[in-house]
Amino acid sequence: MTYWTKMNKLPDMMGSARNGSLHDPLTHIKPTGALVLKGGRVIDPKNKVDAVKDISIRDGMISKVADSIIPEKGDRVIDVNGLLVFPGLIDMHLHVGDLFEISTDPIYTAVADGVTMGLSPGAGNTLMAPSLLGAEVDRGLPMHVGVYLGAACVLAPRASVEEKIAFFRGELPWEVGAVSLSRNPITNTTGMLCVGIKDHMGHYILSDESLDAIFEISSKANLVFMSHTQDPAHAERLVGLSKGRPLHLAHATAAGCGTHADAVESMQRVVDLVKKPGVTAEFVSTQLRPGKGSREGLLLPEKAQEVAYEALANGLVKVMVSDGQNDATMKGFGDTRDNVPAILELVEMNVLNLPEAVALMTTNPAALFAERTGQAWWVDKVGHLGKGAYANVTVVDPRDKLATITIVNGVIAGFEDRAVRGASGAGGWVSKWGILSRTGVGDLAVFSYA
Repeated sequence: MTYWTKMNKLPDMMGSARNGSLHDPLTHIKPTGALVLKGGRVIDPKNKVDAVKDISIRDGMISKVADSIIPEKGDRVIDVNGLLVFPGLIDMHLHVGDLFEISTDPIYTAVADGVTMGLSPGAGNTLMAPSLLGAEVDRGLPMHVGVYLGAACVLAPRASVEEKIAFFRGELPWEVGAVSLSRNPITNTTGMLCVGIKDHMGHYILSDESLDAIFEISSKANLVFMSHTQDPAHAERLVGLSKGRPLHLAHATAAGCGTHADAVESMQRVVDLVKKPGVTAEFVSTQLRPGKGSREGLLLPEKAQEVAYEALANGLVKVMVSDGQNDATMKGFGDTRDNVPAILELVEMNVLNLPEAVALMTTNPAALFAERTGQAWWVDKVGHLGKGAYANVTVVDPRDKLATITIVNGVIAGFEDRAVRGASGAGGWVSKWGILSRTGVGDLAVFSYA
């Protein structure tokens, strides 16, 4: 009896030997450079798309979105029928690389969980942080990474507030920085490549004068100023000192966990602060899940969750983050594995519709950064799936609530809850001005350009 399969010999797809010589499939398939996602339900809040569509990716960019795209010979095609296709998740508060990682790989875990951009707010991040983590980008990372600097570390150099504003605007003369900021030319060259500044009352408590200086630096240098939000009294103090200058309340749901005052009252006090001009906030995905999600961090009681859900439904709070991973040296209050489930569960609980829930980690953080930094690339290039956007895509299976495929700059970086090793180098360095594919720091010891 002869057995046959539909796959036959896979003549065009796999390397083999034929007639005593090597068969290279790429000799017969001329790759066009296009990657086509076919038949998925595309949820693109910015472009108001919620429909079954095909997406074509070319040269790291979204090249076409249409009801049907006919692949050309050599295109790579992924069948995403029955799956949800989101813009790549932006986790604007994700601890990666802000402390020595000697036993874990939080960046690789994050990309496996569907994150395509992670911004790391380490309390100890100094002006050296962009060069240190930037060198890792040069060596190859599978997702886009950026950092906030620690407020106390920004205040430490003897440079004046005005000089620091000029530094973070990329306008400080070299000779001034060399005597007022750092003797390290690498630090002085790259230190302004951050996205914001983080005040962290959990590790230090700054004076009113120091906080006023940070407000001046962040507002005039167009950086996001993020504050540790756990004690509602501290959050109220920061809002009072802001005097209308922009302030972002980080992991605001932590206040509702009852560590400093009554849980429900604290949650409501923080939500009320978001009603004031210039104040925004983010909620932690883990703490929003009805089943509590990861239980290694603080747990948000149900009554406090209800306050948070109402704030989301009313549009007071428009951003969701993971705040970190439990299997990392620097832990936050949540875990990236709760991001996708939280998005879907907010829809199941009728808190938000699906486009609104997806926007919490796509369109909305991009819009926040565009507003605070004054840089339009945030809304032009990330957080959506329109033509010309970076090809950052998160494909989700609504049945198991996991990221099935993560695509970064057109490269498959995660598949079935695992990082893809071949994607190292897909990610870039995120600054307020844009994304660098390389910072150059990792190249210094090897070569220079002739």
